[in-house]
Amino acid sequence: MTLLIVGIILFLGLHLVRVVAPGFRQSMISTLGANGWRATYSIVSILALVLLIYGFGQARQVTGMLYTPPVWMAHITITLMLIAVICLVASLLPAGHIAVKTKHPMVLSVKIWAFAHLLANGETSSVLLFAAFLAWGVILRISLKRRERAGEITLQPFVSAKYDLYAVIIGVIAWALITFKLHELLIGVSPLVM
Repeated sequence: MTLLIVGIILFLGLHLVRVVAPGFRQSMISTLGANGWRATYSIVSILALVLLIYGFGQARQVTGMLYTPPVWMAHITITLMLIAVICLVASLLPAGHIAVKTKHPMVLSVKIWAFAHLLANGETSSVLLFAAFLAWGVILRISLKRRERAGEITLQPFVSAKYDLYAVIIGVIAWALITFKLHELLIGVSPLVM
């Protein structure tokens, strides 16, 4: 469980640097240059993610259940995950209505993913992981809203509704691949087994 906690703190903490220590980020960019900071940030992020994944795998073997969700919650989780994947895809494309209306579709995607998994997973390690990501998403969204108001960031302008269509089509395909094969292959658990 310790490795999982350390992994969560490192990974999510690193992804909150701009929120909690904007001066540190700026000083690192001044010291390393923009590309040096990006490279360092990326390498540390990948290492923290590997630690988080390894720690989660280890913790799942030893932690018990905090609660036992009803079987039907899995259906809600699978449905919410379709929305999460579509939002994720929308965040990677030029802005359509989905990106404009949700403002920060990637952050929304993470929040939906975390919430959906809390509905279907009652293991202590799972609750810790998904609750941490949900909290991260909420904190980041509040920070982004404040930065928007301060004029530090601007939202993507609408480009075309065709990107909504692309987001839905690609999102449904990605969701189907994850649901019917990749989740079991990568995580070891099929979301379809209830």
